[in-house]
Amino acid sequence: MTQSTPEPEILPTAPTWSSTLKVYLEPASLRMLSLGFSAGLPLLLVFGTLSFWLREAGIDRSTIGFLSWVGLAYGFKWVWSPLVDRMPIPILTRRLGRRRSWLLASQAVIMAALLAMSLTDPRVALAPVVWGALAVAIASATQDIALDAFRIESAAVERQAALAATYQTGYRLAMIWSGAGALWIAARAEVPGAAAGVAGVAAAYQQSAWQVAYAVMAASMLPGVLTVLWSPEPAHPVLPPAKNALDWLRGALVEPFSEFVGRYRWQAVLILALIASYRISDVVMGIMANPFYVDMGFSKDEVAAVTKIYGVIMTLAGAFLGGTLALRFGVLRVMMLGAVLSAATNLLFAWLAGVGHDVGALIFVISADNLASGIASAAFIAYLSSLTNVNYSATQYALFSSMMLLLPKFVAGYSGVFVDQFGYASFFTSTALLGLPVLLLVWLASRPTDK
Repeated sequence: MTQSTPEPEILPTAPTWSSTLKVYLEPASLRMLSLGFSAGLPLLLVFGTLSFWLREAGIDRSTIGFLSWVGLAYGFKWVWSPLVDRMPIPILTRRLGRRRSWLLASQAVIMAALLAMSLTDPRVALAPVVWGALAVAIASATQDIALDAFRIESAAVERQAALAATYQTGYRLAMIWSGAGALWIAARAEVPGAAAGVAGVAAAYQQSAWQVAYAVMAASMLPGVLTVLWSPEPAHPVLPPAKNALDWLRGALVEPFSEFVGRYRWQAVLILALIASYRISDVVMGIMANPFYVDMGFSKDEVAAVTKIYGVIMTLAGAFLGGTLALRFGVLRVMMLGAVLSAATNLLFAWLAGVGHDVGALIFVISADNLASGIASAAFIAYLSSLTNVNYSATQYALFSSMMLLLPKFVAGYSGVFVDQFGYASFFTSTALLGLPVLLLVWLASRPTDK
């Protein structure tokens, strides 16, 4: 009796570079470019750009600092994410579907709130500007919830890195437009020789210039609106109707979190720890980046030029490189690379603190930092997307992306105190050291386990 020879095992082959790059030209990837722009546009309009506007209008720094708390909406968006995941919007959901209806509704609120902010002079009445900024932040966070679910449901897991890369590209371009672009528009809209005419306000301040800038920013949401209208609703599971209110709350609030813990068991703690700390080096360092440039004697024009040219190019290169490497070698390997590079580039800032005012050194440091950030962000977004269950994609991703910011933002609040006591070089070195536990967590998460 002869024994049959087993057939050789056919191992999956890695995709070619050509097929990998073609992923970026697929319709889903191109849609993410436009929707990423829509997601990134509001952020600076309630943070950096708004602070510049208010300070130029004569609002004191402590008030501007307190107004930054409107950004907590992004850190707590998981609270209302179950509603976005499950609750239909009358008329809109029936016509557009669950994801597109929430996207369109949040975009409409963002545009209306930006227009309302543009029509208010903060020198006369600050409260309407504050309420407008809060409305923008909440609607923007809601758009993020719906868009993350839309992205996750638009392609298979192996395509998520490419979608994350194009999303990040659009997001970063929008931040340039809503930051440097808004300042450029406001400067172009000023009337030569006109004075503010208000005591305590710089003579160069003109409310009409900021009105034009914020109106243009509101109009800049239109590409995202058109993309939503022209995009197909992604396929997602049809949820059974709830028998009663308690059953609905259990399905919307409890099951998304219990499902994640049940799926990963003890490893859920490791995953959540990794999510909460992965970007801590970048976020904590970033709070002191602009004060550092000022204290080193760099002018606004120098920082803006370097950031707009080299920073943007390297960020886009990093996002595409991160997405491509993740497709070729796996997300966790690229996350490890991103974590190493993020910590290492913080050491470059410590080196720059010793060099002082040197534009060439600034170009090198900002380029390296943005390249590392692009790689890490693309891989991290793909990792978060892979963790979600399509039945609860909006709720679970909102929880993950909120956790990503809460701990780093809390620690970053003490960054100014640390710099005052120990100096910039020690601060940047310490932020690099914050990244060491992240390397261990990535390694542990990459180990095969029996769940």
